[in-house]
Amino acid sequence: MSCPHLSGVAALIKSAHPDWSPAAIKSAIMTTAYTFDLNNNPISIFDMGSGHVDASRALHPGLVYDIEPDDYIPYLCGLGYSEQQVRFIVQRKVNCSRGITSKPEAELNYPTFFVTLYTGDQMTYTRTVTNVGRPFSTYFSKVSSPEGVAVEVVPSVMRFKEVKEKASYTVTFTRLDDNVTRSSNVGQGSLVWYSIGDDGYKVLSTIVVVFV
Repeated sequence: MSCPHLSGVAALIKSAHPDWSPAAIKSAIMTTAYTFDLNNNPISIFDMGSGHVDASRALHPGLVYDIEPDDYIPYLCGLGYSEQQVRFIVQRKVNCSRGITSKPEAELNYPTFFVTLYTGDQMTYTRTVTNVGRPFSTYFSKVSSPEGVAVEVVPSVMRFKEVKEKASYTVTFTRLDDNVTRSSNVGQGSLVWYSIGDDGYKVLSTIVVVFV
C-alpha cells in the first residue's frame, strides 16, 4: 500500500505547492517522516528507510532539498549510459565526453546520505537547502553520528531572510581508528536541522555508512 499512499500524499503536496518540483516534494515527504514506533522505540533505518510518512508535516517541511533537471545529466553520464540513451531521456543533445563532469549519486542534492568508508577515509559532501518556511528563520544542526564515524557539519547554523532563499552546507564523514569497536560493518545515524521559534520545523536526513 506504500505506493498509493505516497502518491496521494505527493498529490496533496502538489496541490498546496504547485510550483514545487518532484524532488522538492520527495524531500518534504522524507525529511518530515517520523522514526519511532507506537511505543516510542526507534526503528532501524533498514526497516523504515526515511521513516513513516506524516502528511501534515510534509505540507510544511521548513526546508527542502531541490534538484534541477540538468543536475541529473552528469549523474546519468557517470552511470555509463550512452549519449544516445541520455539524449532520449532528457530530449535534447548531450555530449557526455565534453564539458560534463560525471557526478556520483552521493553528490546529488539528495535529502539523505549513503557513505562508503575505507580505513582512514574522509569524505565531504555538499548539500543545498531551500527555505520554504518563514522569512527571517534560523536553523541549527544536531548530528547523531554512526558508530565509528566522526561527522562535522559546516556551518552548524543557517539563517534565512527570505522564503525561497537557498543556503549550502558541507558534511564531512571521517572513519575513526579501526580499534574502535563496532557492532556491525554498517552504521546508521542522522542529521537534523531544527528551527528556532514557534514554527518548530524539524528537517531530518538519515545517514548510512558502510565500512569496507
